[in-house]
Order: sequence, then structure tokens, then C-alpha cells
Amino acid sequence: MKIIVKTTAEEASKEAFELIQKEMEKGAKVLGLATGSTPVKLYDIMRKSAVDFSGMTAINLDEYTGLSADDPNSYHAFMKEQLFNAKPFKKSYIPDGMADEAKECAHYEEIIKENPIDVQILGIGTNGHIGFNEPGTAFDSKTQKVALLQATIDANKRFFEREEDVPRFAYSMGIQTILCAKKIILLAFGKQKAEAVQKALEGPVTEAMPASVLQRHPNVIVILDEDAATLLNRKELIKGME
Repeated sequence: MKIIVKTTAEEASKEAFELIQKEMEKGAKVLGLATGSTPVKLYDIMRKSAVDFSGMTAINLDEYTGLSADDPNSYHAFMKEQLFNAKPFKKSYIPDGMADEAKECAHYEEIIKENPIDVQILGIGTNGHIGFNEPGTAFDSKTQKVALLQATIDANKRFFEREEDVPRFAYSMGIQTILCAKKIILLAFGKQKAEAVQKALEGPVTEAMPASVLQRHPNVIVILDEDAATLLNRKELIKGME
């Protein structure tokens, strides 16, 4: 695991973009994409760049259940606004929030099997979730319907008019599915993420802290702003940056 700390989230996002560019130059064809506030600056840089993504495939981590693709609060709508309208991909896949659970989860696993992810972008929740895999999710989990914990609902309610409008369930790549990516780039910004970052990177590997499983992946780059890195042990940080 390599840890990179930048002064600001903007600089950290630029670093992530440059890493994606390098992987594309080496032949990467499939990007795993995240939603939420963390990757917004990265997507802004991607939109404004001269990079052509029309030969790339995008596979998103998750989608709320019960929301159609044209719902303004869906991740389909989010991705169109943040990236796809300006930078179309050859193919883009996002779970269908209106589809049958068993069929859609199996279908999504098949999509990923047919399009192995070269670079997976991840954020981390304040409770350590990756994708929508909440604490307690089995490390061998695959794409599934998950119940969102109150901490996740609270974090997402700012995107909705009312808290009661926030979906309580989502389809999400499982942890095992995420770990199949060849390279993982984890982004975390802000002091509110510092505790989760410290536990995920320096604490024990435990299902109580889903992101801690990234310690077992052979090719992970963590990019933080200074606020998110405040609780990390300095020696470990220096070692990770070598």
C-alpha cells in the first residue's frame, strides 16, 4: 500500500487523475467509479481535461434501490451530470435500482467478470464503508442488496430535500468484487474522515471496518488531503510514501 498526502483535496484529486492517465497509457480499459462528494473534484478534472474516454468502459460501484435511472437523485443522474454528459465512455454500467434483486446482482457480477476492472476509484465512509458495504459486511461478499446504516443515511441526506426521501437500501458491489480490481485508488478528504482512515490503514483487518481489507490487496494507492491524514502514524506514513 502506498500513501500519498497532498495539501488540499484539489491537489489530491489531480494526483488521482494523473494516475488514471498513466494506467490508460499502459493499456487500462475499464474504470471502476464511485459516487458521493469525494470524487466530485476528480470528475471535474476529468471533464475539463483533453483525455478521450470514448474507448473506455466505466462500471459504477452502486445505486440506490427504488430509484429509476431518470430520477434526479439516482447515481445514474449523478454520473451523467458529473462526468458522462461531458466525457462519454464506450460503455457505462450502473446497477438498475428498479430491477429484481437476485437477477440484477447476478447480472452485475457477470458484467464485471466480462470487463475486469483495471482501476477502481473508492471513497471511504465515516464508518469505514467502501461502496455501500457497511460495517459487518463479509469480506467474501459479492454484488448484493444492502441496508444502509443511519450514519450513511445521515451523510447522504444533504443530497435530498428531506431525510425521509433518502433510500434505505442500495445495490452495491461486494467487498470481494471490489478486491478483484487490478489497482485500487482510495480517496479521502477532510477531518471527518481522519478516524476512519487511521483505522482502515493502521488498525486490524476486520469486517467491523470494511476498508481495512484493502491492507490485503497487492496494489492500493491511498491519496489523502492533510486533514484526512491527521491521525496517521508518521513512521507508517513515511514508509508508505517511499
